[in-house]
Amino acid sequence: MHQLSGLDASFLYLESPQMPMHVGALHVMELPKGYKGHYVDDLRQLVAARLPLMPALRRRLWWMPLNLANPAWVDAEPDLKQHIVSIKLPAAAKQGDGLAALEATVGELHPQLLDRRRPLWKFHLLEGLAPAANGCKRVGIYSQLHHAAVDGQAAVVLANILFDVTPEPRQIALRESKRARHFSLDMAEMLRGALGQEALQVGRIIRDLPATAGTLGKAAGQVLSHTRLLGGAKAGAVSNLGLAPRTLLNVSVTEGRAFATLSLPLPALRTTAKAHGASLNDVLLMVCSGGMRRYWQAKRLALPRKSMVAAVPISLRAAGDTGTDNQVSMSFISLGTHLADTRRRWAHIRAATSAMKATMGRLKSVLPTDFPSIGMPWLMEAAASLYGKAKVAEKVPQIANVVISNVPGPTVPLYFAGARLTTNFPTSIVVHGMALNITAQSIDQQLDIGFMADAAAMPDVAVLAQAVDEAWQELQALPAAVAKVTASPRASPPKRKRAAG
Repeated sequence: MHQLSGLDASFLYLESPQMPMHVGALHVMELPKGYKGHYVDDLRQLVAARLPLMPALRRRLWWMPLNLANPAWVDAEPDLKQHIVSIKLPAAAKQGDGLAALEATVGELHPQLLDRRRPLWKFHLLEGLAPAANGCKRVGIYSQLHHAAVDGQAAVVLANILFDVTPEPRQIALRESKRARHFSLDMAEMLRGALGQEALQVGRIIRDLPATAGTLGKAAGQVLSHTRLLGGAKAGAVSNLGLAPRTLLNVSVTEGRAFATLSLPLPALRTTAKAHGASLNDVLLMVCSGGMRRYWQAKRLALPRKSMVAAVPISLRAAGDTGTDNQVSMSFISLGTHLADTRRRWAHIRAATSAMKATMGRLKSVLPTDFPSIGMPWLMEAAASLYGKAKVAEKVPQIANVVISNVPGPTVPLYFAGARLTTNFPTSIVVHGMALNITAQSIDQQLDIGFMADAAAMPDVAVLAQAVDEAWQELQALPAAVAKVTASPRASPPKRKRAAG
């Protein structure tokens, strides 16, 4: 029996029709020239061959008696005809690049919850796109993976198994497992395992308490030090402490979703980051900040006088850890949206990320991903239900306005069952109080960004994607803040990929 960690199980308890807790991506695939087969059959054949290497795709939930503690994973044989399905796109998908139709389809599919009686994943093959410019047939794939089973880095590990670096799928030698497979558990075994796990967790907490207290104390000292610098000797110091201003995003979310996409050139992003002594993540935060300002102005909304705040996931995964469980926490970064001057806002964001790194560097070693769970299912499910029904998000201050995440991806061309992957737009989670999630992932020579929004709070999320593109052009034009970096000649503006507004 493998009982879910406290963090993994939390994504089950928090899930509701308003808050689906699966992540995934929208891919556009280019099939080989002259392809005549049925691609859905090729997909099923390849996934079946590699299932032994992907335990996250061949296990399902087994619930504790009376839902007393976290459920366990048990072995299950997925029915690939149920997990890999084909969908015909509307006729509009044949117009242009078809991205608008794909985005609309993802907006319709994303609110659909995964069946908890089966392994928690599903691939939707989206057929009916116009051919590529070279005449090759194109299809879309929208993937769903429950966050209880994988985090962002674990999804990358799965992608490394599923995708190939050549059109010809590689042959993987598999050894038959001698481990006994469990498709069910009896009540005594489940309770014994849950209580044993509970004792281990309590013991671990007691053992690590002195070291944890010391680390928290040092981190608190660093936070206070950064705070005292505000207005002090160190100009440009920024604090990420405090509550976020109330915006149209800080509402209880509905069952509808709106999705938009944007591709930016990865080499130009890296050149810009290097020229300013910044990181790629800093650049992403900056263009999102500028895009938020532009969106608010386009909607004729008053920008908050206080800076908006981004919730930024950080990985707690150790180097070389290829496990599929969640090992992630959340940090908060001030976006400087109250600053009209581009240079000042750029300096603000870089100072804010520096302050976050100084604090989180110590905390990463003590942040928990597991905790005692007896009674936790009742408590968390009741609290999540009450939070949504009572519309608490509209009544209490929020600590962030938007989730912004950057997941490192492959920087080489990839192939899936012989088809070339041309886009990799992440599709992530929105929650009560934060009705927008912006997630980016690199693929080959581009950074693909997925904008997932609550359909009631931001139905025109494509306008925001366009505004982020414009903010990127603005940042490119900004003179370098640090010196003497020879930049390559400026490329022509990247082609905007977006849905109809």
